[in-house]
Amino acid sequence: MDLIFGANVNPTHADPHESLRLAARIDQAGLDLVTIQDHPYRPAYYDTWTLLTYLAAGTSRVAFVPTVANLPLRPPAMLAKSAASLDCLTGGRLRLGLGAGAFWDDIVSMGGPRRTPAEAVDALSDAIDLIRSLWTSEHFGPRPSPRLEIWLGANGPRMLDLVGTKADGWQPSLLHLGLDRLPRASARIDTAATLAGRAPGSIRKVYNLAGIIGPPSAEPFHGSVAQWTDQIVQLAEKCGMNGFVYWPRDDHARQIDMFAAEVVPAVRALLEEE
Repeated sequence: MDLIFGANVNPTHADPHESLRLAARIDQAGLDLVTIQDHPYRPAYYDTWTLLTYLAAGTSRVAFVPTVANLPLRPPAMLAKSAASLDCLTGGRLRLGLGAGAFWDDIVSMGGPRRTPAEAVDALSDAIDLIRSLWTSEHFGPRPSPRLEIWLGANGPRMLDLVGTKADGWQPSLLHLGLDRLPRASARIDTAATLAGRAPGSIRKVYNLAGIIGPPSAEPFHGSVAQWTDQIVQLAEKCGMNGFVYWPRDDHARQIDMFAAEVVPAVRALLEEE
């Protein structure tokens, strides 16, 4: 599976034009993905689904991914309709990232349910089944493109098994699933996929990398272009990661430019050599 690269756009509204400027920059830089967090209970954030639609209309080729859609606040049947609609309107430029939920007090404050960890995983599993059944139903429309995949934000054992058995992709984050845990988590997904009769190599594995490109550093993904390149190549070779999304901690526009113009070509060149 080919490597893909992207960058994150925060859904903040302090500067109403910043998100579109960054999305257009990512699009023009030739990256593959724009990701956007989904935390509708945060006053500083736009609604993610509205922002996805707005940014998709202002770009031409880059794909969009909610990282990840907040299932407790977004009923699965409506998610299926919304995702299929946006996928069709953008010519297949959507990937449906889904999450079981977190920050339960905030979710409840907006009228959502409070679920135990087990209930949250069960609800997500049921949602995947319902969304897929609607997308293929004769009584549902519009019919989405084959590119509309379901990617899960998953860290725990049951969630990782769910990725392997039912999902098209996986979206872990460095901040929540560190480098020490990533190899075992990726292997668990592969095992679950194999047991389900699926090819592990068919699952898209996208790692969200929060950091800074700059002076050399001992901290992962806080260093030079050469350090970033080596670290990404190692993750691709040792953990089977086949997608990387940059979440700059500061100086977003310049950092995204450096990632697209320097890190991504260096990674591709090094992997081609090897």
